[in-house]
Amino acid sequence: MFVVAVTLIAKPDKAEAFRARVRRQAAESLDREPGCHRFDVCADPQTPGRIFLYELYSDEAAFKAHLETRHFKSFDSDVVSLIEDKTVTTWTLLD
Repeated sequence: MFVVAVTLIAKPDKAEAFRARVRRQAAESLDREPGCHRFDVCADPQTPGRIFLYELYSDEAAFKAHLETRHFKSFDSDVVSLIEDKTVTTWTLLD
């Protein structure tokens, strides 16, 4: 399995809008992509605008397909003005 970990920092005045939009993105990814098995949205209790995403895909090809979906492209476009920082790392889930 292919794991994607993303940390995002929302602009302080955009945190609520960002949280709502990222939760919608998670639901759409799970509903529309058979290769997406998990898409958790986690909030830092000390910093509400700091969001951690844990995404689990069948393989790297499924993640690359995710990046080409209409709903991802819409999400990416929608949140660019809502965030200050974004860090993405990828991992392989050990059996």
